[in-house]
Order: sequence, then C-alpha cells, then structure tokens
Amino acid sequence: MKRNTKINLVLLFVVAALAVLPLALGLGDHKKEPFTGADGEAEAAITEIEPDYEPWFSPLYEPPSGEIESALFSLQAALGTGFLAYYFGLHRGRRQGEQRALERHTGSVPADAGGPSAAGQD
Repeated sequence: MKRNTKINLVLLFVVAALAVLPLALGLGDHKKEPFTGADGEAEAAITEIEPDYEPWFSPLYEPPSGEIESALFSLQAALGTGFLAYYFGLHRGRRQGEQRALERHTGSVPADAGGPSAAGQD
C-alpha cells in the first residue's frame, strides 16, 4: 500500500472518530439540547452572567425556522467547499500542464518522477 493511501486512510479514520466518539461517549447528555451551536451557547452564557444585556445589533435576516437556517448554512458550506476544490484543482492542473510541457520541451523525465534526472543522462 502506498504511503499516501495509508495517510488518507488514517485521516479518514480520525475524522470518523471525531464524528462518532461524542455520540458514543454520551457527551452532552446532561444538556437539554446537547449539540447546539456556539452562538446559542454564548447567548445562554451572556444572559446568565448579565440578564439585562442588550445586543449591539440585530441580524439582517432571521430565517423563519431552524431547518431553513441549517439549509442555508449547508448551502454556504457547500459553495465554499466547491470554490476551494475548484481553486486547488485549477492550480494543480496548471502545475501539471506546465510540468508536462517542460518534459516535452526538454525530452527528459523530472527528478521527482522516479526516473533519471536530465543532468545524469548522456
């Protein structure tokens, strides 16, 4: 098995463990809503410390339900992920294209490809 494959499998296992362990260990069972967002937790902590606290501003748009709020958050995450994947894929493709063009131009195999370097060929 290649080294990159092993690293990818370990990372996949770590991500799966991070998702499953809090549920399996029962973390948050003592709370009414165990897995609320950081905004809700912060709001509860602030009102507990200072009951008369008034926020500085209000949201521009308040979704009518929690499901719509979750859908909008998921859409935002998907768009961000798509943008990053496109960006990194584009740059990787450009780099590979430049490398292939250089190989065709010089007629050699790059040193990191596992073959002999251009300087060592006679």
